[in-house]
Amino acid sequence: MLICLSFSPRFNWSELIPLRLWGRTLGLQTENSQFLLEGMPFRIFGGSMHYFRVPREYWEDRMLKMKACGLNTLTTYVPWNLHEQERGKFDFSRNLDLAAFLSLAAKNGLWVILRPGPYICSEWDLGGLPSWLLQDPGMQLRTTYKGFTEAVDTYFDHLMPIVVPLQASTIHYPLCRRYKKGGPIIAVQVENEYGSYAKDPNYMTYVKMALLNRGIVELLMTSDNKNGLSFGLVEGALATVNFQKMESGLLKYLDTVQKDQPKMVMEYWTGWFDNWGGPHYVFDADEMVNTVASILKLGASINLYMFHGGTNFGFMNGALEADGYKSDVTSYDYDAVLTEAGDYTSKFFKLRQLFSMVIGQPLPLPPMIESKASYGAILLHQYISLWDVLPSLLQPIKSEFPINMENLHLNDSSGQSYGYVLYETVIFGGGHLHSRDHVRDRAQVFVNTMYVGELDYKTVELSLPEGQGFRQLRVLVENRGRVNYGLALNEQRKGLIGDVYLNKTPLRNFKIYSLEMKPGFMKSLQHVAGWSAVPDYFVGPAFFRGRLWIEHQPQDTFLKLQASPGWEKGVVFVNGQNLGRYWKIGPQETLYLPGPWLWKGSNEIVIFEERTAGRIIQSVDIPYLGRTQYVD
Repeated sequence: MLICLSFSPRFNWSELIPLRLWGRTLGLQTENSQFLLEGMPFRIFGGSMHYFRVPREYWEDRMLKMKACGLNTLTTYVPWNLHEQERGKFDFSRNLDLAAFLSLAAKNGLWVILRPGPYICSEWDLGGLPSWLLQDPGMQLRTTYKGFTEAVDTYFDHLMPIVVPLQASTIHYPLCRRYKKGGPIIAVQVENEYGSYAKDPNYMTYVKMALLNRGIVELLMTSDNKNGLSFGLVEGALATVNFQKMESGLLKYLDTVQKDQPKMVMEYWTGWFDNWGGPHYVFDADEMVNTVASILKLGASINLYMFHGGTNFGFMNGALEADGYKSDVTSYDYDAVLTEAGDYTSKFFKLRQLFSMVIGQPLPLPPMIESKASYGAILLHQYISLWDVLPSLLQPIKSEFPINMENLHLNDSSGQSYGYVLYETVIFGGGHLHSRDHVRDRAQVFVNTMYVGELDYKTVELSLPEGQGFRQLRVLVENRGRVNYGLALNEQRKGLIGDVYLNKTPLRNFKIYSLEMKPGFMKSLQHVAGWSAVPDYFVGPAFFRGRLWIEHQPQDTFLKLQASPGWEKGVVFVNGQNLGRYWKIGPQETLYLPGPWLWKGSNEIVIFEERTAGRIIQSVDIPYLGRTQYVD
């Protein structure tokens, strides 16, 4: 049950919203252990939502739900690896239109705390850093290493002209002369949880100055857990703390690193993320709300991480390096305040009641939820083997030695970032195959087209059958997601990162095929010759396709691949959109398919299945994220 607390004074912030404070000059300030916004006492009631994890068509719906919950501030990360997927090519369009997202927040009465990195963690591939940084064998990420800072400078040179005009304070800065009014950004975070990395004592000052020199004038903040707090500080930035369980004296601990400053929990973890092969973590709603109430009772500001988690669409999930490598699932539901599809949870209504008590004013009515559709069974009626696709669509890179994914000469020399890589070479006879732990992250091994077995972090050797004459050895390697947190960021190269040995002799003379499965490849796949009817039994790797026919206005749905035999591990594409990975080991069993990505009429579904295929998938109206386990 919600604990009963009295809150005094109450805060009426109905006039402290972006569109009513045009022409302001002061922005967010700190004074005598409290925040001031335009000189008036202010507390941050924030929620995290990432524009890159939510279809653009749903941004406003999620913001309205934030307001209805009683929040006044939105926080978001900015993923460098999406905005600069290839070195020197920047994308701030469509679902990556940051300016549109921030302006929409202002329109809906939300202030913004921007967390531009360059590193963001966030259970996102390489913590948001572009993989092409790892082409440099001496790269030292998150330090003042020249190769890193030069790349950050170039990125910030393109990012900050978008961000600077949307700051709250009216400023006179050359980049924004044409703007006479402020925007919603009231604070900017310097890097992210650097106290848990702390490899370079000069780095945080570098990032701070990189922001200031490009026109950032709003309040600067840092964000760390308790153990990293004192190591992640930088002069001139307000330190904030991240946690889930309220330890005694935790907020007072902030006083040991900074005196007479307002206290803020930058990340109050409302749930937790999931790894493949583990449970679906949930966090008790009453315990969560009671902790939030305790934080507010102490006069602190708070940001709910996450308010709405969304989805790791495509290949963008991160991974954890703790007791071995563990990759994150596609869903970023996080057991957050809103579900992956944006629906209400009990946490939402309990928090709404709490914030309403604190604010002392009526809150907006919660928007109606969108109904979900169950479109039933979908038949995958055609398939084409990967081996038949290769000569038609892919040109191999020839190399004497294996080349890791990032160093393949592709994408205007930016390498390959995600997906799969196929390594082919010729062998004579069979014997003992040993990876020397050079597979990142998981490889299927074939002799010609015959499946032999798998290599990964735990399995490093296989026996290859004997045979007559020369045969093709094929090693299909999947990048399951780069580690996004911890000290191993510099070691996140994928594919074959070194020699593989057959009978103690290193293999040579490879043909290397990039299977990044970008939209252009998927479009070409539609027209390639060789598609045929799916037999009763087929073993991949192969592409399968079918059609979903929708009579009326499309609605959100969930694709369930475990509903019928087969479908072991792979990726699902709908109308060219990569929904993400599925894997029979769970916990996640459904993939979220947003209604805006569907069309009235015919919709193409393509599945890349690594191993054992089915013939049918199910469209259902309820997600299933797996067996649950409460966070300890």
